Amino acid sequence: MERKLSRHRVLVVDDDPGVVDALATSLRKAGYDVNGVDKGSLGLSIAREHPPDLVVLGLKLSDIDSAEVVIRLHSDGLLVPILFVGDRASGPRRVGGLIVGGNNHIPKPFALAEVVARVHRMICRVGARPTGNPVLRFADIALDEGTCVVTRAGSAISLTPQEFNLLRYFLLNSRRVHSKSQLIRNVWRYDFRGCNNVVPVCVGTLRRKLEAAGPPVIHTVRGKGYVLR
Repeated sequence: MERKLSRHRVLVVDDDPGVVDALATSLRKAGYDVNGVDKGSLGLSIAREHPPDLVVLGLKLSDIDSAEVVIRLHSDGLLVPILFVGDRASGPRRVGGLIVGGNNHIPKPFALAEVVARVHRMICRVGARPTGNPVLRFADIALDEGTCVVTRAGSAISLTPQEFNLLRYFLLNSRRVHSKSQLIRNVWRYDFRGCNNVVPVCVGTLRRKLEAAGPPVIHTVRGKGYVLR
């Protein structure tokens, strides 16, 4: 990680000033522009003024729940990758954050080099996304990748970023059965280390939102996984 990267902006938010300083220093040495704060409210203010390319977010904050930070970022239209850092004991909080849109997690204590490497991979992955902004369709469902608008039978459906990503994967791979582990690898893209319940929860909320506007399209295949058909 010694070579300089393009000047992507990273926002670091954690309730431990020492952690913030260590992460910010390491990321700056790797070539990133970094803002670091120890309050979720300050992080939201900075993100609105200087939108980041990625957020490193502590699971436990002193002034606001980390999941609420994610929700507010997304409500402001900042659909950026989020790397959670937090203790293994923060299981329920971690799952909640992932459901509302967190992309990845590293438990404390962590190696600074691992965080820098994970940030690099996540930003490169975003940069590798197609820019054609196609509209994906299945039956009466349409997902516009350019505007991030999802409709069913012409009616808009409000999805969290993670529900959006899950639906996108189903649309790209319709009529195929996908196991929990396949969805984790391809939608969340990392090992949940025992948090597999986030998959049925997210599938369930997506299914309910879609079924509010039409017949069932996401089905459970007992012992196998889920399929869009």
